[in-house]
Amino acid sequence: MSNEVLPRVLLAIGAFFLLANLRLLFQFLRYLKLRSSALLTWPVPRPRSHKLFLLMGPALGLLILVKIFFLRQPFVAIFGESMMLVYFAALLPLSLRISRGFYEDGVWADDGFMPYGTIGGMSWREGPELTLMLIPRMRRLARRLSVPRQYYGEARRLLRDKIAGHDIHFTGKPLDLGAHDERDDV
Repeated sequence: MSNEVLPRVLLAIGAFFLLANLRLLFQFLRYLKLRSSALLTWPVPRPRSHKLFLLMGPALGLLILVKIFFLRQPFVAIFGESMMLVYFAALLPLSLRISRGFYEDGVWADDGFMPYGTIGGMSWREGPELTLMLIPRMRRLARRLSVPRQYYGEARRLLRDKIAGHDIHFTGKPLDLGAHDERDDV
């Protein structure tokens, strides 16, 4: 029984990491197109577990080599480890190069890009770190953007300008009588 379960689990893990790899690859390619239109951006701080992620690449590479050359296992048996190797050794470090912040066409939040036209609401959370919560029009799941304190004033000004230029608008809400200045929502 256990001889059948482990290969299936590793295959399922490989499928999950394949999807994660494709997502990160598409995000990075989108970033390459957008980076010339940056208005206000900053580098991503390294996660606490960054060193552990860096160690995962060589460890997985060694495991794959052992499975290929010593255990003579087929590719299907190393698919899961291969997808994890690509994730930890290549695509995760690439994703950390994507500058967060404001671009001509939208905001690169902590979990991806959001065009200005899809923003239906926003709110600032001020605590130990400043966080801009972006609420999409069609979904209920908000995206967050951690903003370094030195960029806070400039970020607020940039958002006011985008609202004034009608790149971001909050109209269409119930009881919108036209007397509300959207720029005050920042």
